[in-house]
Amino acid sequence: MAKKEKKEPAKPSTAWQGTYGDMITLMLCFFVMLYNPDESDAIQMAALQASISNNNTGGGISLSPGSLADMGNVVSALPSMEKGKALGSAYKKAVSSFAPMQKSNKVTITSDERGIVISLASDSFFKQGSAELDMEEARDTLRNISVFFRAEEVKGRRWRIEGHTDNTPVAADSEFPSNWELSAARAANVLHYLSDFGVDEKMFSIAGYADTRPKFPKNSTEEERAYNRRVDIIVLDDGHF
Repeated sequence: MAKKEKKEPAKPSTAWQGTYGDMITLMLCFFVMLYNPDESDAIQMAALQASISNNNTGGGISLSPGSLADMGNVVSALPSMEKGKALGSAYKKAVSSFAPMQKSNKVTITSDERGIVISLASDSFFKQGSAELDMEEARDTLRNISVFFRAEEVKGRRWRIEGHTDNTPVAADSEFPSNWELSAARAANVLHYLSDFGVDEKMFSIAGYADTRPKFPKNSTEEERAYNRRVDIIVLDDGHF
């Protein structure tokens, strides 16, 4: 008697995969539509990106404990949702207010865990080795900054002006003993001129960092050194007063 041949079990259908893929795509589109960039916190996003890349050169928060945690800049010190939204609105206001100057690279707007950073290119506003502002170049910029200080988006916030240099030593005949004094003098002079435009000096602090906090640590090209020579005007985030 002949044996019956065993039939191969039918292969499971994969038709469901097309439906499943369509469902996932629709869900992705749904959540993208729900995302509102107006509600995103630019400052916390910058800190998160720096944390993921573990890059502290730009001032980002490292995921590992360090000096920032020692200063109280930990998760519990991050701004509340309400404050975060306000600072996010202030960032957009800054970008729109200084758009023409950003195109000429005289001013750049960024954000990190300190807050909103308005960077003035030193070469556009100061003569080499000098702390005296070139008012022909700086007047319109400082006037725009003073107007921005009075905007509703930054009302009640505190500010810090930081002077930075590259790693080139000051000239032997300079009035400044080192880059420390030069960077601090530039920050102070920016504040004095802003005061002439009506800002409240009591809401400010100043600092000079010489070449200790460069954007480009290697200082290997003239372009990198030019980016490192700057004055940062910062809308301080909560926890950095």
